[in-house]
Amino acid sequence: MNVSTRITPVLLALSALALTACTNNPTQESAATPAQTAEPAFEVKYEKFVLDNGLEVLFHQDDSDPVTAVALTFHVGSARELEGRTGFAHLFEHLLFLESENLGKSGLDKMSSRIGGSGANGSTSRDRTNYFQTVPNDALEKMIWAEADKLGFFINTVTEEVLAKEKQVVKNEKRQGTDNRPYGHANYVVGKNLYPADHPYNWQVIGSLEDLQNATLQDVKDFYNKWYVPNNATLVIAGDFDPKQAKAWVHKYFDEIPRGEDITPLADRPATLNKTVKRYYEDNFAQLPELRLVWPGVDLYHPDAYALDILMTLLSEGKSAPLNKVIVEDKQLTSGVSMYNRNSELAGEIMLITRAYPGTPLDDVYAGVEQAFAQFEQTGISDEDLTRIKAGIETDYYANLSSVLGKAFQLAQYNIFADDPGYINRELQRYLSVTKKDIQRVYQQYLKGKPFIATSFVPKGQSKLLLAGSTPAEVVEEKIVAEGRGESFDLSEGAGYTKTPTRFDRTIEPPYGDLPVPAVPAVWQSELDNGLGIYGIETRELPLVDFELTFKGGLMLEQSDKVGVSSLLATLMQKGTATKTPEALEKAIELLGADISVYSGRQSITISGTTLAKHYNETIALVSEMLLAPRWDEKEFELAKQEALSTIAQQRANPGSIADNQYYKLLFGEDHILSNNPLGTVESVNAITLDDLKQYYAAYLSPTVASFHVVGAVDADTVTASLLPLNAAWPAKPVMLPAFESPSHTESALYFYDVPGAKQSELRFGYLALAETDPDFYPATLMNYKLGGGGFASRLMQMLREGKGYTYGVRSAFSGTDIPGPFTISSGVRTNVTYESAALVKEILADYSDTFTEQDLENTKSYFIKSAARQFETGNAKLAMLEKVSRYGWQADYVKQRMTLVQNITQQDIAKLASKYADPDKLIWLVVGDAETQMPRLTELGLGTPVLLNPKH
Repeated sequence: MNVSTRITPVLLALSALALTACTNNPTQESAATPAQTAEPAFEVKYEKFVLDNGLEVLFHQDDSDPVTAVALTFHVGSARELEGRTGFAHLFEHLLFLESENLGKSGLDKMSSRIGGSGANGSTSRDRTNYFQTVPNDALEKMIWAEADKLGFFINTVTEEVLAKEKQVVKNEKRQGTDNRPYGHANYVVGKNLYPADHPYNWQVIGSLEDLQNATLQDVKDFYNKWYVPNNATLVIAGDFDPKQAKAWVHKYFDEIPRGEDITPLADRPATLNKTVKRYYEDNFAQLPELRLVWPGVDLYHPDAYALDILMTLLSEGKSAPLNKVIVEDKQLTSGVSMYNRNSELAGEIMLITRAYPGTPLDDVYAGVEQAFAQFEQTGISDEDLTRIKAGIETDYYANLSSVLGKAFQLAQYNIFADDPGYINRELQRYLSVTKKDIQRVYQQYLKGKPFIATSFVPKGQSKLLLAGSTPAEVVEEKIVAEGRGESFDLSEGAGYTKTPTRFDRTIEPPYGDLPVPAVPAVWQSELDNGLGIYGIETRELPLVDFELTFKGGLMLEQSDKVGVSSLLATLMQKGTATKTPEALEKAIELLGADISVYSGRQSITISGTTLAKHYNETIALVSEMLLAPRWDEKEFELAKQEALSTIAQQRANPGSIADNQYYKLLFGEDHILSNNPLGTVESVNAITLDDLKQYYAAYLSPTVASFHVVGAVDADTVTASLLPLNAAWPAKPVMLPAFESPSHTESALYFYDVPGAKQSELRFGYLALAETDPDFYPATLMNYKLGGGGFASRLMQMLREGKGYTYGVRSAFSGTDIPGPFTISSGVRTNVTYESAALVKEILADYSDTFTEQDLENTKSYFIKSAARQFETGNAKLAMLEKVSRYGWQADYVKQRMTLVQNITQQDIAKLASKYADPDKLIWLVVGDAETQMPRLTELGLGTPVLLNPKH
């Protein structure tokens, strides 16, 4: 499990590819096919050199966009910690962003906002910690300077006060990600029972609250000085840059940082089990019983890892997978089963997770698992299984390299753990070389009849659902108190430190390079005779195509007593066609290495996908078949309803989901269709029939309200030709979209939703504000940047997280479309500072218009102008651009128009916008948390007595 402390999690995906497969023929070994043996058409080229101090540096050039990614990765994670002193690597992931000697306090975040960066971020795993950012290429020297300051000129800035504050931030993250969510303690229980106490995987990456609280400043500094040294780090620079100049900068800023003591590699230490161990826990937040089975596996890049990855998918993914056939379809015990092959540097685990339907005994689920495994042993693996799996792997390989940051991550990963960055171009072949014999062998070696760890997490008071023979798991629960005693700290301005001597003046920020020219994609447009609009961007860097077919409507076209129809329709459209069973459709898609999904939201239904360019036409033919000839399978319809009901049940126990759902009810009012969760309610889903889906489909899925967006290695003529068959087969029909009725504005009020025992309070403060098409929307977005839209450079983050340690993250945003959407401030704060957090937000809002400075304006303009260089780097970013062009009727150069607005906006304009759109007296104030300890104090906010939304009867 990666732990990311900077809001956006980062996944090193290639080492855990999502694969697809099923089983059929147990006897015939698959012959090699061209798809299985061909080398990838795309190669990641790189240059590597090593500084005298041991820092390993990798360069990868990619001039597709004027952007550059910089990633600094240390070969240290929670596995380098000691029992009783856990969480240090993750703690440093936080600390390294706060200050360094020459950037100053919050210097990296402030610089990132000025230079138009993606936001300095980081993540921690068991075995590595990385820091990264994508910037316009004119800021490369600045980033090299900043990363060197982080490595060589940081530790003196960590004082007792700084450490005390950041402990609270980390503890908030643990509460949010572990303690305050359903099944949050499951990985903890697995680790404690799979590994002995002295094994570095016995504890979780984030550590324990007790260890964090007990950590001394000297403990922390000793850990840093041992592990955060040049000879334990890899620096990767990827993107559009001059390698000769970059190399000179790397030497200038990193050469004088001294080498640390030699690092002794840790030996592999696989888990061993002599018997099966069963543990249970009654979960305060769970609504469904969860069964988790974990077997010892293999370490990262082990020769068996590739066959195990494929085995996991053979067993659990897709209609023909035995776990799906037995547990989901035949026995109908759960809506889905997942299996993962988790490979870490020292050891690995094979994990099965499923959440059963309410009231389902986990003994029944386990019996289904055994039956599914027996079915796999009997049925075996077909040639077709391997062919379609390997096609999917090829697509995933390219998708994971679609950004310069993705390439940087993976080069660092291979350099550290494979001791060879060139493995990035060879690991794909390891998957393509897996045979059926390999898969059968690893099944026998690692799963069949082997002991495992079993965890049963059940709702409070439902011990009757536990797996037989389970004993209580030891889980440390934090006690909730009304106020934060023992967690205060004082970040005094007077705390000083001794600066490290340097060969030159490092306090001078390097200059910008040549101003990059934003690469605004060329958009082409077309339209079919039936009214279907087509919008495309051709790009040839990777042999991939991303596409989406979007219909206006979604929830907006539903009836209040049948909410969830469009969501169920989206699910059912993926479950076969008139001539293809669900299993046959799935196989046809996977044989192309494609991915096609259908989803529904408040205002639209979208069919989206990714495919290899060479299979584009065949993929679109399948999309057309899914669209024009749904199967309307009764069994699949009932399974879809069960899945929706299961998700709704889980949301009812998740404080974050509760907050989102209650917030929309308060925004729009109970009777407005958009106040509903698009999934529906238990009552509405149970009331929906298959005929309701057919009626919605017949009435509303028309080319007159649809648009097709496509990005990738395909030209306009090919795209248009691929869609021509829809002209005759899909005639136009009128669809009347409902006129949006804006709810009448109500007085600002305070609401509370009680979740007894909540370790954090979820805050949702906001009101229904602007449509994106409103002339004030983009100016309001500019106004919001320094308030709460600018990440760590924003006032909300600086004051609630960096200044007070109340939260792991807080943000504000406008989210309108072609109808008004909300302005929302959202956060999860530690329970015992709920009032303090709300009061501070109110104070920040009240002061914002009067305290927005000329420097704030300069910073805002700099960010939006410079970030334009990287705004269309990825396929998804280009698709988002096409959505705006088609949905709003904007010209493709709307980005240039926005830049003119940025350049011309004034400090007075921002102040007026803040007074109008960020007024605390306009807001709905919603708190979801522990009412007994927190609700009484909220009366001090001056917003009246809190309205309890779920009073006890």
